[in-house]
Amino acid sequence: MGLAEFVSITICQSKQPDRVDMKTPCKPGDFVIGGIVSQVFYLYDLLSLLEQPTHIVTHEPICNLHYSSVPKNYQHILALVFAVKEINENPNILPNISLGFHILNSYYSARMTYKATLSLLSKQQRFSPNFKCQNQNKLMAIVGGCLSGISANVATISAIYKTPQLTYGSFLPVQSTRMLFPFLYQMVPNEAQQHKGIVQLLQHFRWTWVGLFAVDDDKGNRFLQAIVPMLTQNGICYDFIVNIPKWSYMDEMLDRFLKNMDTYLIMFETKANVFFVYGEPPSFQVLRTLVFVIPLVNLPPLGKVWIITSHWDFASHSIQKIWDLQTFHGSISFTVHSNQPLGFQNFLQMLSPSWAQGDGFIQDFWEQAFNCSLQMANGQHQERRYCSGGEKLESLPGTLFEMEMTGHSYNVYNAVYAVAHALQAVYKSSSKGRKLGERQELFFQNVQPWQVHHFLRTMLFNNSAGALVCFDYNGELVTGFDVTNWIISPNGSLFRIKVGKLDPRAPLGKELSINNDQIVWHKVFNQVPPLSVCNDYCYPGYSRKKKEGEKFCCYDCTPCPEGMISKYKDMDTCVKCPEDEYPNSGQTQCIPKVPSYLTYKEDLGLLTIILSIIFSLTTTLVLGTFIKHNNTPIVKANNRTLTYILLISLLLCFLCSFLFIGQPGKVTCLLRQITFSIIFSVALSSVLAKTITVLLAFMATKPGSRMRKWIGKRLANSIVLFCSFIQACIGTLWLSTSPPFPDTDMHSLHGEIILECNEGSVAMFYGVLVYMGLLAIASFILAFLARKLPDSFNEAKFITFSLLVFCSVWLSFVSTYLSTKGKYMVAVEIFSILSSGAGLLGCIFSPKCYIIIFRPELNTREQLIGKKFKRT
Repeated sequence: MGLAEFVSITICQSKQPDRVDMKTPCKPGDFVIGGIVSQVFYLYDLLSLLEQPTHIVTHEPICNLHYSSVPKNYQHILALVFAVKEINENPNILPNISLGFHILNSYYSARMTYKATLSLLSKQQRFSPNFKCQNQNKLMAIVGGCLSGISANVATISAIYKTPQLTYGSFLPVQSTRMLFPFLYQMVPNEAQQHKGIVQLLQHFRWTWVGLFAVDDDKGNRFLQAIVPMLTQNGICYDFIVNIPKWSYMDEMLDRFLKNMDTYLIMFETKANVFFVYGEPPSFQVLRTLVFVIPLVNLPPLGKVWIITSHWDFASHSIQKIWDLQTFHGSISFTVHSNQPLGFQNFLQMLSPSWAQGDGFIQDFWEQAFNCSLQMANGQHQERRYCSGGEKLESLPGTLFEMEMTGHSYNVYNAVYAVAHALQAVYKSSSKGRKLGERQELFFQNVQPWQVHHFLRTMLFNNSAGALVCFDYNGELVTGFDVTNWIISPNGSLFRIKVGKLDPRAPLGKELSINNDQIVWHKVFNQVPPLSVCNDYCYPGYSRKKKEGEKFCCYDCTPCPEGMISKYKDMDTCVKCPEDEYPNSGQTQCIPKVPSYLTYKEDLGLLTIILSIIFSLTTTLVLGTFIKHNNTPIVKANNRTLTYILLISLLLCFLCSFLFIGQPGKVTCLLRQITFSIIFSVALSSVLAKTITVLLAFMATKPGSRMRKWIGKRLANSIVLFCSFIQACIGTLWLSTSPPFPDTDMHSLHGEIILECNEGSVAMFYGVLVYMGLLAIASFILAFLARKLPDSFNEAKFITFSLLVFCSVWLSFVSTYLSTKGKYMVAVEIFSILSSGAGLLGCIFSPKCYIIIFRPELNTREQLIGKKFKRT
C-alpha cells in the first residue's frame, strides 16, 4: 500500500445505487467529467462500504511503494470515509442523496498519476478516457494529493474539465497559480505564511545561526530562493545548506550517503543547534534513513532542534518502524490549526480486518502495522505470526498510527465537507431544484462540476468540530497554524503538544505567540532553551564588531566606550544615556544622576553653618561690647559710626553665607552675589574711610595744616555712601541686563546633576569682584602708608594686616573657584567670605576688644595722649 493520494467525489442517484454493469459499452464522443486517480482501487457507495460487503474491482495487483508502505497514511482514507458517513447520515445536508467515492494511489509517480487521472474520465473498470459511458457515476470533485508534484500533475488534466480539486497537502507555489489552475483549492494556507512564522520563531528564541535542509528538487530550490533573503533581512544567517535526496531505493540512498559523507559531516561540526528542514513526507523518510546510518559510521548522536513545516508528519515506512526517532525528540513544527471531530476516535476503535470486505487497504495496513499475516500459511513456511484481528490501534506507536486526527487527515475531512456544502448551495440556489421536489436525482444529474466553483469560493461554514471553513480569493484555506512540540518516547510513542499559534490575521508583530514553559527540548539541552549562534552572545556592556570575511552573524565583542551602555545582548552599537542619567560600572544600564548642591545635612554644609553662626555671634558680641563702652576713648577714636557700620556689615557678610546653602532657587540666585558684593563693599568702604580718617587726622595735627576742615563724620559717611553706591549701580545693571538664574550642569561631574546658580553675565560677576578688589587694594595701600603713625591715632597697622588677609583670601579664591565644580565651588566662595570677614574682624577689632575687656586701665584719654607725647 502506498499513499492514498486521490479521491474522487461522486454523486449516487440514491442511497443504494444499482451495481455497475461492467459490460456496458461506451460510445465515442460522450464526455466524462473527470476526477483524478492513479489507478488500483475503486470504492463506491458509502452504505455498501459501511454496512455490507462491497466488491473492489482492481485492474492491476496491489503494489507496494518500493516494497514498503506508510501505515500512518491509512488515516487519510479513514478521515474521508468518516466525513462521507457523517454527511450521508445528516438529513440537513444533501437529503436523499448519497456521496460516493473512489480512492486511488499515485505511487509517487507522474506516469501513474496521469493514468489514474484519465481513469476517472473513463467508464468504471474500463480505461477509455473522454468517453461518456452508461452506468457511470457523476464525478463532482477531486480531493488530493498529499504531495505538490502529484497535485500539479492532477491539476494539469482536471483543469481541462473544470473539475474542482482540493489538495490536502502542499502545493507547488508558483507565480500565477490561480491563473494556471483556477479550479484548485488548497486546504493548507500559503507557504509564505509559514516562512514568516518560522523567521519570527527564530527571532523569538534569538537563534541567528541555523542549518538549512531542503529537498533536492525545484520546490526545494524555490524555498531556498525565498527563505535565504528573508533570513538575512531579519538578522539570521545559515551555516550550511544540505540538499535532501528524493526518495529512492534503500540501497541507492545508502550509496549516495556514503559518497557524500563530507557533506553530511557538517551537521556534526556546526555550532548551529537549530536545523530548519523543508520537504514533503518522502523527504522525511530519506532524512530518517540518513540518521539511521549515523551510528553505523561511528558518528555521535545528533542532538539538535528540528524545525519543520506543516507538510511533514512523523510517519514511518513499514521497514522503518523499529528505527529510533530520538534524534527528532523536541522538534517544533507549524501544523494547520485543527480540531478533533467528535466521534472519530470511536469510529477508529470499530476498525478491524473484518470491518469491510471491500476495503482493499485494510489488509495491507493491518499486516504492515502489526507485523503479522491475515492469511494462514496453508502448510507453507510462514515468517510472520498470524493476525488475530483483535489487535488494538491504540497500541501502535505514533509513527505508525495515531488515534487523533492528524493535520492531513483533518484537511481531507474539511475538503469533503466543503464539497458537500457547495453541492448543497448549488441545489438551494437553483429555482429548478426548488420545483423538482422529489426529483432531486434528476437535478444533480444535470449539475456540472464547474457550477460548484462559485459556491466553493464563497463558501463559509462550521464543520462538526466547530471550526470555520472558508477560502480566500486565491483558493487557499483561511486559517492559522498551531506551533506543535513533538515528544517522542524511547518506545516509539508520539505526542503532540500545542505550545503556541501563528495567526496571520493578527496585528503586525503579534502573529506568533509561544509558551516557552510548555516546550520540551532534546535531552542534550537539559530542558534549557538552546543557543544557536555563530559565537557567544555579546552580553550587556559590549557591542558587536563584525569579523572581516565572515557572515554578519559572526562578530567580536568590544566594550562600550566611556559614557555609553548596551543593556541587551548582541547590540550592534552602544548608546548614550540621557543627559539626566549616567552608565553604571558595568555599562549595562543608565542610572539617574543624583542632584548635587550644598545642603544643610552634609558635613561640608554643616561646617559652614557652624562657622557662620560662630562668626556672627562673635561679631554681635564685639558690636555689643563697643556699644556698651561707646564713651571710652578707644571706641571714640577713628569715628564710632564707621566702627558700627563696619561691624554690622561684617555681621551681614557672615549671615549672607546662608544664601549659598540649600537648593538654588530663583530668589536666592538673584540675591546671592548682589547681596554679598554690596555688603562687602560697605565693609571695605568703611575700612577705606577709617584709613583716610587716620591719615587726615595725622596731617591735621601739623601746624598750619588746612586738613582740619576735612576731618569729621561728613567725609567718612560720604566715602562709605559713594563707594557703596558704585557697587549698587553695578549690581543693578547686572540684574537688569543678565540676572543670575537657577540652572543645571549635567556634564561636569560623573553621576551628578549640579543644581547651581548661573551667574547670567560672567563679566558682571567678575566686575563686582574686581570692584571689591580695587577697594581692598586702595585701603591696603593707604593703610600701609599710615602704619607708622603715632599709636594714639594708629589703627592703620591693624587695617594693613586685615586687608593683607583679605586680599590673600580673594586672590586664592579666584584660582580655586575656577578649578572646582558644583557644591565645592559654592563651598569655596562661602569659606572665602567667612575667612576674609574673619580676617577683618580679628585683625581690626581683637586688639581693641582686648584692651576694653582685659586692660580697661589702658582705655583712658591720658594713656592714649601719654603714649602720643612719649613717642613724639
